[in-house]
Amino acid sequence: MRIAFTGAHRVGKTSLAEAITTHLPGYLLIQEPYRQLEEQGYLFSEIPIIDDYIAQFNLAVEQTEAAEEKVIFDRCPLDLLPYIHAVSKSRDITSLYADMTNALTQIDLLVFVPVENPDLIPCGESDLPRLRLRVNDIVQEWLSDISIKTIEVNGNLANRQQQVLEALYQFE
Repeated sequence: MRIAFTGAHRVGKTSLAEAITTHLPGYLLIQEPYRQLEEQGYLFSEIPIIDDYIAQFNLAVEQTEAAEEKVIFDRCPLDLLPYIHAVSKSRDITSLYADMTNALTQIDLLVFVPVENPDLIPCGESDLPRLRLRVNDIVQEWLSDISIKTIEVNGNLANRQQQVLEALYQFE
């Protein structure tokens, strides 16, 4: 099974993905593209720019399309393309959207981690809170166009973990 986590930044995707991985022996956790690119020497801008998001998106698409069984993605193309769209509203993303939906056909379960109200993980001004909320809204909107089994989780880490594990047990 290929599982992908999606949502804006600072919502707890990484913590949840790591927690789920401990319950799934033999599964490989794929770090988010930002960390992978950084380890490869990519120099990100202090405040991310469109090229930073495109580099992450392209890596996410590539990895998703090449996914083996038993993999968990900390991020996927669905939560990176909204950054491109939010930062550069006039940019034509039609072909990127097609790339995203094509790549997502490889995913068996999509786990959406939204920004909650009240916000469980406060986002300081340096963490671009308005961008975070805009990306959250875009992801929510686009989820209706995606024909993949999707669950939306909420609550603290333990609650979210339980919701994902229950969804996984339904696959068995």
